[in-house]
This record gives sequence, structure tokens and C-alpha cells, in this order.
Amino acid sequence: MHVTTRSVLSAAAAALVAGAGVLGEPWVTLAAVAVALGFAVGWPTLLRLPAPQGSAVVVALGGGGGVLAVSLTRGDPVLRGLPEVVALAVLLAFVHELARTDGRPRLVESVAGGVSGVLLASAAAGWVAALRTPVGVGLVVAGALALFFAAAASAVPFGGWTAAGLTAFAGALGGVGGGVVMAQVGPAAGGLIGVAVGLLVAVLHLLFERVPALSRRSAAISALLLPVSVSGILVYVVGRVLLG
Repeated sequence: MHVTTRSVLSAAAAALVAGAGVLGEPWVTLAAVAVALGFAVGWPTLLRLPAPQGSAVVVALGGGGGVLAVSLTRGDPVLRGLPEVVALAVLLAFVHELARTDGRPRLVESVAGGVSGVLLASAAAGWVAALRTPVGVGLVVAGALALFFAAAASAVPFGGWTAAGLTAFAGALGGVGGGVVMAQVGPAAGGLIGVAVGLLVAVLHLLFERVPALSRRSAAISALLLPVSVSGILVYVVGRVLLG
């Protein structure tokens, strides 16, 4: 899948998250679970892990379970159930390795890939947590708009640091716009959230620029959903710091 196509699809996924934020928590939960599961399917292929099917199941259970745990949590801290799900998924990653019957080649690489995938997939739970903050819908929409602008800008065929700078600037612009639309967030906080999201998208764009595995569709889907997943926890943390 071409890098431009991945960027456009990432922007589309961000738009869906923004729309889900307006519709309410059940829709945000559904969107976050879909992002986590979609990411999980292609992550082992992206890393070329030796036992991809089992690793995909581990990442899917950790990511989807993390989102559901946050959705079912009432009161603060809203993320208190997430570490338990991640810990269980890490144990499951070790069980998966013990159950392998292929001689366990590249064991450390397989474990590291599964555990890192769980952490990245479960970050999608941040979108649900962001909706529970005092600014709620405003934070989700502002963060998703920043992600939309940053992902769209990364589709522009510039290379290296020029593309990274343009992506970060576009993220900041989208965050400011989201802050203006959502008055409870404000342009200043929205801009800072946008800078954080834009830098994340820029770094991931540079990281995946020449990964051979991205020629496979499942790996490309995982790569395009990665910024959407990680932005969830990033938007939540930065939003809580800036807006309480």
C-alpha cells in the first residue's frame, strides 16, 4: 500500500473517531475496539514475527480487552483497570511462546513484538478515557481533528524533515481549529495537543517510510491505524495535564 493511501486512510479513521466522539461513548468504544483489532491483525506481519497468528490473537485480546476495561470502569481513575488487562496479555504472550511447536526460533523477538503490540493496541483506550474528562467531547474532537490534519499532511510527497515539519504544523493547525470549534478546549490547549499529535504522526511516518513489509495489506493496515491508536492515550494525557 502506497504511503499516500495509508495517510489518507489514517485521516479517514481520525474523522470516524471525531464523529464517534460527537455520537457518544458507545460509539467511541466501538471505534477504539475496531482500531485495536485492526491494528492487531497486521502487527505481527509488519514486524515479521515467527508465529504471526498467535501473536495477533494476543495483541487483539490485550488491545480490545483494554478498551473494554476502560469503558466499563466507573469513577476515577478511569484507567485503573487497563494495567491489569495489559499484565494478563503479557502473561498470555509468554503462554503463546510456550505453546509454540515450531522449535521457537527468534523467541525474544517474538515475545518483544507481542508485548509491544499489546501496549500499542491498548493505547486506543485513551479515546474512551478522553471522553470521560471534564471537557469530554471537546477533547476527543480536538484531538481527532489534529490527527486528521496531521495524517492528511503526511500524504504530501515531501521527504525527510520537510515532511515532518509540515505534518507537525498541520497537527497544530488542526488542534487550534478543534479548540476554536470546541470552546471548552480553547485554541491554546488545542494547539499544544495538535503539536503533540503532529509530532507523533511525523515520527511514525519517518519510521515506516522504507519498511519492506508494508507491501502486504495487513501490515499496511496496522501501520495506518498505529497513529490513531497511540494518539488516544496521547490526547488523554496531554488533555488532562492542560485541562484537568
